[in-house]
Parts: sequence; C-alpha cells; structure tokens
Amino acid sequence: MKHLVQKQLAQSIATMQATLADLHIADTIATIAELTANAMQAGRKLLVAGNGGSAADAQHLVAEFVVRLVGNRPALRAIALTTDSSILTACGNDFGFDQIFSRQIESLGAPGDVFLGISTSGNSPNILRALEQAREMDITTIGFTGNGGGQMRDLCDYNVIIPSATTMNIQECHLALEHIFCMLVECHYFAEVSSYAAK
Repeated sequence: MKHLVQKQLAQSIATMQATLADLHIADTIATIAELTANAMQAGRKLLVAGNGGSAADAQHLVAEFVVRLVGNRPALRAIALTTDSSILTACGNDFGFDQIFSRQIESLGAPGDVFLGISTSGNSPNILRALEQAREMDITTIGFTGNGGGQMRDLCDYNVIIPSATTMNIQECHLALEHIFCMLVECHYFAEVSSYAAK
C-alpha cells in the first residue's frame, strides 16, 4: 500500500509538471483572468458549472471569488450553477439532465458575461448544451478539460486542456489552475498585481 501511495503521488506530480511545461496553458490562464476581470469591472459576472468532482470545483472556485482567496477585498460577481437543488431537479425532471445548466444560463446570463465549463472528459452533455447556450447569448466561453479537450474544444473561446487522461490527475491540476485564475483576476481587478501576488 505504501508503494501505491508513492506511485500515485508520482503520477500527480508528473501531470503537474507536464501542465507546468505547457506554456499555452499559462498563457491561456493569464488571458482568461484579464478578460474575466474586465467583464466584472464592467458589471458582468462569471458563471461556472461542472458535474461530480467538477461540480465541487465550480462551487469551490465561486466561493473564492465571492469571499476571498489571498486577502480581504470586496466580493466579486460569480455564480455556481450546481447549487440550487430545486432548479436542478425541476429542470432535470421536466426537460432532462442535459439542460440543467443551459436553462440557468438562459435565465441568469447576459451578453458580456463569462461562462466556465469544467469537464475532465470534455464531453459532458449538459456542459456542451450550456456552452451552446452561452455562445448564442454572446457570453465568453472557457473550458477546463483533459483528454485532448473532447467535444468542448470546438465550443470554447478559450481552452485549458490538461495533458492527461486520468480523471483524478486532471482534477488536481484543474484545482491548482482555478486558484491561480482567481488570484490573477483579483490582481487585475484591484490593480495591485506585484504587491498582491507577492503576499
């Protein structure tokens, strides 16, 4: 069992190192952070959704935006589309599980918003529908995926694709990048990039 622990930690580290070496990922995180900060400064918001562990990631990330990540500051506009059980069950029952996020985007979204869809496979049907709905509404679309990006790749304006096909390793990298994404949005929004990031 000790060997299995070490093996899995080594695999996690290797995936992180591969992600670190992918300069396109770093460029994309910097780009989406700036555009999200600009959207928020213009009165727009970030919408986030995922399934299972990715749903937990969506809620975790939104909590960092609304409460704080690095230091005390005003709340930032972000909504997790995974939390309202009445909406999720009503929509799932009446229209189907594939529409649980797209329906909320239709209701809550507005042109100029940003939608972040999280799916390790890149093929979650309800995320695909949400991306389609977001694009129809002139909402910027971002995908956090693995496995080469799946079907989401062509539906997203910006893609963060972890170089792995192992779900737990993809999720580990997603969480690290989500924290960095939030930190950079804070830096841009509050115009304290050097001093803020140094804390």
